[in-house]
Amino acid sequence: MSKSGHSVWGVLVLGMVMFGQATSRADAPPPAVVSRCVLDGTVDAGSSAFLVDCVRRAQEAGHQALLVRLDTPGGELESTRDIVRAFLGARVPVLVWVGPSGARAGSAGVFITLASHLAGMAPGTNIGAAHPVSGLSGQDPEQTGGKEMARKIENDAVAFVESIARQRGRNAEWAISAVRESESVPAEKALELRVIEHVAPTQEAFLQWADGRSVTVADSPVTLRTANAWLVELEPSFSQRALHALAQPAVVYILFLLAGLGFAVEFTHPGLFVPGLTGVVCLVLALLASSALPVRAGAIVLLLLGVALLVAELFVTSGLLGAAGLGLLVLGGVFLMDRFDPGWFLDSPPRVPLSTLIPTAVFVAGAAVYLAFRAAETRRQPQQGGDLGLIGEVGQTLDTVSPSGGAVFVHGERWSAVSSTPLPPGSRVVVRRVEGLTLFVDEVKT
Repeated sequence: MSKSGHSVWGVLVLGMVMFGQATSRADAPPPAVVSRCVLDGTVDAGSSAFLVDCVRRAQEAGHQALLVRLDTPGGELESTRDIVRAFLGARVPVLVWVGPSGARAGSAGVFITLASHLAGMAPGTNIGAAHPVSGLSGQDPEQTGGKEMARKIENDAVAFVESIARQRGRNAEWAISAVRESESVPAEKALELRVIEHVAPTQEAFLQWADGRSVTVADSPVTLRTANAWLVELEPSFSQRALHALAQPAVVYILFLLAGLGFAVEFTHPGLFVPGLTGVVCLVLALLASSALPVRAGAIVLLLLGVALLVAELFVTSGLLGAAGLGLLVLGGVFLMDRFDPGWFLDSPPRVPLSTLIPTAVFVAGAAVYLAFRAAETRRQPQQGGDLGLIGEVGQTLDTVSPSGGAVFVHGERWSAVSSTPLPPGSRVVVRRVEGLTLFVDEVKT
């Protein structure tokens, strides 16, 4: 065969190969789409609303699965129940990966991880320590609320975690020990105990492992296609971010004090409007944030009473009211968080750190003292406005001023004036008294 014949056959073979590759690519299914969201930090009303919304958005979009990257020390019980309820009732597979290395699924994180269809952890992570811990200074509820209350809280948490583990086919005995004994295990041990299904260094590796596995979603088997999946990042809304950021004891405390300081400035300087408006906004934000935290109503009363005493100090300037107000602000901060609220089971119950409490209270008290000092100085100064403010002002006659009348220029304004003796135009005069819109003036002796 000639060289030209070989060339023609080569072109034909190459064309057939390229056509076959193009056909196989066209027949290949498109990559699966997986929604991804992150729970990083405390479980509260804001973060729970975000995760529940993520489940809804993944379902509506028809995505292959929802991947949740988890790193939490725990959080609020009712918010955790909302997340678990959404995971158990999801119509899309929910995959939880605890990572990256150094992350943890503590307390509330145990319940959330167990509620997933498939769970994985990165090496160097741990899960557990879900025993209910409330009470003053982080003590066990048995030491602060009685054995009966402690038993009720513990039994409720045990029943909750056991029901989740059994529904997902995971180790219910370990789940119970995580609550009763605060047991915590690393990733490899969790895999051995059937708490999770896989240990993966990255979320991509976890998705590769999950590919082809079958899970039950809404009573129907679903085969996962997660290899090389496209990840669609789900971000929290502004309101969810704001609520999560505000749901911190220190933030609530500072907002209450800023609200009090704004009202104090408005009371001492009526008409400024901005301090009063700022106080109202801070108070509303504080009440909104406190709705997501176990806040004691009595502590809020102490804070408000402390602010009221500081405001009273602005008018009395005795020193005693200010000192009492500062003491109430500190006490209100100490007792602000209800650490015996059974809705919380963090290992470290929420509280206002002393490093925030003391400086903030001293700052607010110092600002109130400064306002009181300035208010006292203002009261000692002569009145600058109204009729009394004109007395003693020096002006000039605009025409002849006599007992029958005339006109003067005083305080940047034209006034009707009378004088006991006639004064020619251009004379310097001083105001002695004011009756209505008429000034009684005398000539300034030089």
